[in-house]
Amino acid sequence: MAQSEQIAQLNEWIKSTDNIVFFGGAGVSTESGIPDFRSVDGLYNQQYDYPPETILSHTFYRRNPAEFYRFYRAKMLCLDAKPNAAHLKLAQWEQEGKLKAVVTQNIDGLHQAAGSKVVLELHGSVLRNYCESCGKYYDAEFILHSEGVPACSCGGGIKPDVVLYEEGLNQKTLSDAIRCISEADVLIVGGTSLAVYPAAGLLDYYNGNKLVLVNKTPTPRDSIADLVVQGSIGEIFSQLS
Repeated sequence: MAQSEQIAQLNEWIKSTDNIVFFGGAGVSTESGIPDFRSVDGLYNQQYDYPPETILSHTFYRRNPAEFYRFYRAKMLCLDAKPNAAHLKLAQWEQEGKLKAVVTQNIDGLHQAAGSKVVLELHGSVLRNYCESCGKYYDAEFILHSEGVPACSCGGGIKPDVVLYEEGLNQKTLSDAIRCISEADVLIVGGTSLAVYPAAGLLDYYNGNKLVLVNKTPTPRDSIADLVVQGSIGEIFSQLS
């Protein structure tokens, strides 16, 4: 099936339902200029002694918070990024009453910036940071402009509200995501390789017959999808009604 036919099929499904759920990963954000830290470049290797998965682990955060924050400020805080066509289309569908929820692995807040209200952030958000002693809230700008290990006015350490490697997902967010996916008519999965668990396992809760995968490259779950559209998620979504 040609891509134009795939998009026509997807448009038909979208028009005929008011129960869409979108599940997205890093590919949704990379089109807004946010780097996927898994694609490590040469510049990265010159600047850091550890792979990103190590730096973004709970153990590393505890043992070497200064190096954690050096990486975090440089690579994770892309505060000038703007929503792209995919973010904006999802927000439009929600406003029209067609989309029930966005389930995202991203931590950049771009879905909310686009206007989406029901956003289930599986891995938290860089926009929220809390003192580990008193619970005081700090925004991302505070972290970006702090030096070394940021400290609360009470003297406690401040931790980003993101799920690090070795940490469990928030159970309420996870159960809400499972409920939305299991009740969806159309489930659109975009910008994710579906290689990271437990998030990739969420597809198993879908009970419908309109599972759509939109990704630049093939995924391990393409064979179970009802429709696979390969390409840039922003370009594809800009062609949807």
